Amino acid sequence: MKVIFVGTGAIGLPMACQIKRAGHAVLGVDVIEASRQRAQAQGIEAVSSITQAPAADVVVVMVATPQQLQDLVAEALPQAAGQHWVIMSTVGPQAVREAASQLIAAGARVIDAPVTGGTARASTGELVIFASGTPAAIAKVEPVLASMGSVSIVGSEVGEGQGIKVINQHLCSIHIVAAAEALNLAQMLKLDPAQVLKLVERGAAGSWMLSDRGPRMLEGTDVDVSSAINIFVKDSGLVAEAATSCHAEVPLLQIAHARYLAAAKAGLGQCDDSRVIETWSNPAK
Repeated sequence: MKVIFVGTGAIGLPMACQIKRAGHAVLGVDVIEASRQRAQAQGIEAVSSITQAPAADVVVVMVATPQQLQDLVAEALPQAAGQHWVIMSTVGPQAVREAASQLIAAGARVIDAPVTGGTARASTGELVIFASGTPAAIAKVEPVLASMGSVSIVGSEVGEGQGIKVINQHLCSIHIVAAAEALNLAQMLKLDPAQVLKLVERGAAGSWMLSDRGPRMLEGTDVDVSSAINIFVKDSGLVAEAATSCHAEVPLLQIAHARYLAAAKAGLGQCDDSRVIETWSNPAK
């Protein structure tokens, strides 16, 4: 298939590379020159606007925010007829439904397919993909989706995939903050946080986020960025908005969201999300 991949950033580029390795023709689109250069270094031609892209069968979207999705759709509508749009960004149910309404009116088909697994699993083609949309549309893009990971079909309506991702990000947001709080507590109790981490992650208190983020929490601010604080400012905010829309109580999420906001305010927005630990007065390092 001919694939346009919009958003060749930290997680988008390895996803695009997996699609290319599966034998599809991939063109990257990214407004950031450095991202385009990294894509080209991986053998993927990249342009700055979707209006510069030739006709394609599939458009995969991995932008960062609902506003970016809205802007992209507005720009692409004149050429969207006949295309299958796969929206893999975490943008929330409302944003994806609004985008889908415009795209479908323009003659496109839309698949809502957010992912989880981070850059590590994106690089190995082992993402978990929550796909929703019509069976025919999902079947059409299945070869592209399968190149990036395992596909779980969660519903026939656009927005249901985003709903599952909201739950996923609710838990991820809280688990990261809980891990940070626990490791800081270990430090305050004058224990060795690294030793505590090795011990507790093997038992009932263990979690994927504890094992993945925990070691990075014990490093310094300049640890390599896997997922930025600003991503969780956005994602935990989307969870809060979704909860408000259905009148659900999410007090733990609100606490986690406040921590990400505090980290961003402290100048850590572009740092790895594990650095939320620095919002405690005596962070483990």
